[in-house]
Formats: sequence, structure tokens, C-alpha cells
Amino acid sequence: MTMGLTVLAIDTATELASVALYDGEKGPRAESTWYTSMNHTVELMPTIVLTLERQGLTAEQLDGLAVALGPGSFTGLRIGLSVAKGLCLSLGIPIIGIPTLDIVAYSHYGQNLPICAIIQAGRGRTCVAFYERVETGWQRLTDYHLATIEELSAQVKVPTLFCGEIDGSLSDALQAHMGVRAVIASPASSLRRASYLAELGWQRLRSGETDDLTTLEPLYLHHPNIGD
Repeated sequence: MTMGLTVLAIDTATELASVALYDGEKGPRAESTWYTSMNHTVELMPTIVLTLERQGLTAEQLDGLAVALGPGSFTGLRIGLSVAKGLCLSLGIPIIGIPTLDIVAYSHYGQNLPICAIIQAGRGRTCVAFYERVETGWQRLTDYHLATIEELSAQVKVPTLFCGEIDGSLSDALQAHMGVRAVIASPASSLRRASYLAELGWQRLRSGETDDLTTLEPLYLHHPNIGD
């Protein structure tokens, strides 16, 4: 029964990590979201084990695994995808890769405003993509790309909801450059949670859309620096 499919979601795209369990009958069943200080290697597997144990499940009861593909940290993405692939290979279950900016935007797709999802890339740059609401839900309007604040300001012509990794300084800069065109989502609503990743993965799994375990790769927008 497709409604009962259980999906584990892993997001280690940045220093904000998240793990969730989801099925079509109950929706999100468990979730842990935390700042890792880039300790993904040490913290990820114990969190996965604890998440399963809290729901009385074993890994063998999973029907699929959703993983954040990036953009994001080179190290974080590599660790998350390696763990996800290892679990899928050992359990014989499908993998579903979801771009990180799609996860950011998904929690806001009910908005009438256009959405700009953001992950900070350092050196005054952001990883961004634009989305809009349509009758069937939402759609991405642009490629995933790098942009400075000045470049973003030139792209935004109408009031737009900015969400994702937006700290105080970035929020101030967006509003200084764009004024009323920049509507900043609250920090809590911008939190990138694995429950959204899991729901997106569950939707694809229910539709029979999965990725090739051997060829699935992280999505990078720039050449990774060692230690990133």
C-alpha cells in the first residue's frame, strides 16, 4: 500500500543537519534538527539509530531514503550522500535525491509571493533559486545559481519572500538593497527541516520516481575548498 511507505530523510548539506522519518498515513513521525559544527561524521549515524528506535522501527522496515543533494558544504554533502548510499545498498531500498534549495522553498509554497530560497556560500555570495506558486503547488523559475546581494537585487522586480539561511547581517543587506521588495521569512519558518525533505521524497517514491544509486552525485555550484 503506497500510503504506508516509510521514508528516512537525511540532510547534511550545511552545518544545520536534520534527520526525519515519514509515512503517508501519519506524515512526519520523528525528526531531529541541530547545528553540528560540521561534526556530521560523529553525529549522523547515532541520530539515525535513535530516530528509528524512538518509533520502534528497524532499518529493514524502511521503504526508501531521501537525501539532500546540495548545494551546500562539500564535506557535509559527501558524508550525507555516502551514508544514504550505504544504507540503500545494504537494505536494497531506493534512493531519492532532493536539491537543498527545493527543501528550503517547500515549506513556503503556499505563499502568494514569489520565493527566493537562499543558502549562504561565503565570500559575499549566496546559493539561490526562485520559485512561484501554481495551481498544482509550486514550480522553480530559475536554475540553482550563485549571486551577490547586488546581483539578487537586479533580479528581483516585485515583492519576494526570502527564506533559508538568512542571518541578521544578510537580512539587513537584503532590505537595504531592495526595500519593500525583500520580505524576509522568520527564522523559525526558514529552518531547513528534514520532514520537508522526507515529504518530497515520499511524494516521488509514491509516484515511482527514484534515482540511480550508482550515479547520484552532490550538486555543487562552485569548486569545493578543502575543509569546506
